[in-house]
Amino acid sequence: MNAAADRARPRIAIFFATSGHSGEDRTIAALVPAWAARGYGVDILRVRRHGPALEQLPPGCREIDLGTRHVYSALPALLRYLRREPPAVLYTGKYRLVTTALIAFGLCRPPTRLCISTGTTVSVDLAGRGWFERRFQRWLMHRWYRKAHVLITCAEGVSADLAAFADLPRDNMRVVPRPVVDPARFDAPQARPDHPWFAEGQPPVIIGMGELSPRKDYATLLRAFAALRRERDARLLILGRGREETALLKQAESLGIGDDVQLPGFVRDPLPWVAHSAAFAHTARYEGLGFVLIEALALGTPVVSVDGPHGPREILADGRTGAALLEPEAPEDAGPEAVFLRELAAARKAKEEKRQQRREMMRQGVLPEDALADAEQGRRAHELRNVTLEALGGALHRGDEDGSDFVDDGEALPSDFSL
Repeated sequence: MNAAADRARPRIAIFFATSGHSGEDRTIAALVPAWAARGYGVDILRVRRHGPALEQLPPGCREIDLGTRHVYSALPALLRYLRREPPAVLYTGKYRLVTTALIAFGLCRPPTRLCISTGTTVSVDLAGRGWFERRFQRWLMHRWYRKAHVLITCAEGVSADLAAFADLPRDNMRVVPRPVVDPARFDAPQARPDHPWFAEGQPPVIIGMGELSPRKDYATLLRAFAALRRERDARLLILGRGREETALLKQAESLGIGDDVQLPGFVRDPLPWVAHSAAFAHTARYEGLGFVLIEALALGTPVVSVDGPHGPREILADGRTGAALLEPEAPEDAGPEAVFLRELAAARKAKEEKRQQRREMMRQGVLPEDALADAEQGRRAHELRNVTLEALGGALHRGDEDGSDFVDDGEALPSDFSL
């Protein structure tokens, strides 16, 4: 295609600053070639030291360096781009990126359609932020998100939460599940991972995947696995990077499961690992969609998931897929592992009572020695989510019998979408 024809193509600009290994990176990696195949040009506006970074750009697509490492300081370069060669659509998401894009649109008013994407439950995500940021983001969403041409969310519950949190109309919201399942990729045989735990005759492996952060609540998964490990031989792998790695490894050692738990880090192609695992465990406190759940279902791996808002329930169809969808609270009749569940529930209750006592002491002008540390822990912990031994053990049992009971054909998840 010659340069003139290339310039004549309608262009979509992507303005993101990702970790390079997030769900958003995978979304963009799927969308760019799909859009290019439909005749669009794509400009990836890069904030330095951030993704997305595609291994190979399709014809007619460009990476444009904004010349800065930080989102807010990219505003001048974004303004120049919008003034000199305004695209047909600017596709963006995340709070700082949206704020920067809205300021740029307000200053130069380009003939560009603004598409804001959100993949998380904003009310829960902002609950742990500071008072000012919560109020500012709520005002920003209420005042300016309605000016976007379209708001794309990944799940119905995410749309409802955004509308309620920011008092927004649903007129310009569209629920578009992220492109995840490529039939050619998932139908192909998955080679056995080059890891000794997947060798023939080894104990079954439970696998988790995602950023090692408090939001994913792997600490609870470790506690549940430790109790399960007392009942039967098993191993746990958690794929991903994050600031909680050291703490999780220390916790595993303290629980006596250090030899049966590994954190291999980021794995570029995790599908073989998931396919050859006996069960996939998802413990996030909240999740917009949950790429990993969809991937596990498509691979036929039994799934155990906490019912965090909002993606898991929608993906797992209220448990009708055959996956174990758990309520956050521990029921009294949870089966033979009820003692374990009640211990977690009791620990949560005791912790809350202790926190209330400290609040009362502080109201009376008495500052407990560990009040600041406890407040920080409370901010990060939010609410205890339990993964039951019964569900994990049941998933292992089902996986031993037949790992194909939970296949989802992914037909509800389009491989691309047009704006």
